[in-house]
Amino acid sequence: MKVMPDSLQVAVFDTAFHQSIRPEAYLYALPYELYKKYGIRRYGFHGTSHRFVADRAKEYLKHIPPTEQKIVTCHMGNGSSITAVKGGLSVDTSMGLTPLEGLIMGTRCGDVDPAAILYIMDSQGLTLTEIDTLMNKRSGLYGISGVTNDMRELKERAGKGNTRCQLAIKMFAYRVKKYIMAYGGAMGGLDAIVFTGGIGENDCSIREMICSDLEFAGILMDKEKNQATQGEGAVHQKSSKVGILVIATNEELVIARDAREVYLEQMKQKAA
Repeated sequence: MKVMPDSLQVAVFDTAFHQSIRPEAYLYALPYELYKKYGIRRYGFHGTSHRFVADRAKEYLKHIPPTEQKIVTCHMGNGSSITAVKGGLSVDTSMGLTPLEGLIMGTRCGDVDPAAILYIMDSQGLTLTEIDTLMNKRSGLYGISGVTNDMRELKERAGKGNTRCQLAIKMFAYRVKKYIMAYGGAMGGLDAIVFTGGIGENDCSIREMICSDLEFAGILMDKEKNQATQGEGAVHQKSSKVGILVIATNEELVIARDAREVYLEQMKQKAA
């Protein structure tokens, strides 16, 4: 502000896209007073990414009116989250009050029985800071494998017979699969699954693992297209009832567009 006092400053929040989520989805079943007093609720993250790829997916779903489209967007990287997007609006998302909830991630545990955390704290004599470090920095793919949080290295070691790396990969794909189907149920249907993020855009084998055994829901992957696609493309069979899309995210573009919109609105107000 000192250097550029006359310049407009815009903050684009990663949680903004998820403000359309309804109370039955964002509230926790804790005493309601905790929500009123401290704002304990699901906020969600990766909003700029989910918003961008869901909007881009509309180009593949022109046969369905935008207000009726039901899309599950899977942002999968070192941090991972899934969002249910209905009619262009976020209706549920896997991350919660913090980015710790939801999917298994590089070093974050994701969903876990809260009582397990209390038990670990008691049995190990851990402080709040120590258990926070355990859940956020020492868990997830790294905690399961014991060697790395990098999916590429996990796959390399798994291919050489490391059973814990194999388990970490299976657990990751299994958790994503569960969320996809849960969100399809929450929306009353599913028109497309979108994969994005470092893993989602580049790892065809993980995408195949996630979509396997979902044929009963009309989700049919074209394995050849899937293996050949990096960046962007449709990887489902023609007969698939649900589109399977790979879309490279562009969070920076979303931020730039939002900043421009705020700037133009300010200019309009000044002119008035």
